[in-house]
Amino acid sequence: MLIWINGPFGGGKTATAFELHRRLPGSVMSDPEHVGFGLHRMLPPAPRGDFQELPAWRWRSEVHSMLDLALRRHDGPVIVPMTLVDPGYFAEIVGPLRSDGHRVCHFALLAEPITVLRRLHNRGFWPGLKRERWAVERLDGCLTRLGAAEFAEHVATDHLTVAQVAETVARSAGLSLVPDTDGPLRAHFRRYATTLRHVRFD
Repeated sequence: MLIWINGPFGGGKTATAFELHRRLPGSVMSDPEHVGFGLHRMLPPAPRGDFQELPAWRWRSEVHSMLDLALRRHDGPVIVPMTLVDPGYFAEIVGPLRSDGHRVCHFALLAEPITVLRRLHNRGFWPGLKRERWAVERLDGCLTRLGAAEFAEHVATDHLTVAQVAETVARSAGLSLVPDTDGPLRAHFRRYATTLRHVRFD
């Protein structure tokens, strides 16, 4: 089974994915961003843009091949945290995986714009939205597109903790998570550890 956690930038995809991974024995994480940044490193700075626009990232290529290999070689769930809002791009990756016989459970984490802005403001070690301009500029477009029927299943996260979002996803996918034993302080530090792990210097 592949569990694709979609959502706007700052919407809680990565935190939810790591919570699932932590509480789902036998699961693995597979992040398509690594493929995208690898493709970027093969290009000079000038032509770099959104790596999702590169055909090599999408159609029957790097991302599809790696996810297909992971699903064929691993017995447990494969968890993918990735914002993907273009319906055509989504069809080019998820469609072939399903055609290949893989079970793909897709979840779009949605919230009111003010909720996502608050999360972006508090994300990382230096609160503020100035460094999150790229995500803020794309927020309304992401939420509008991800609210469409082709991106179901939708999960409203405004009033849910990360643990509750993960439990909602697991329940819908028919999976059982181990109990959550984190207290508020430990959960707080775990979120910051996840943020630090995903700092990009490209």
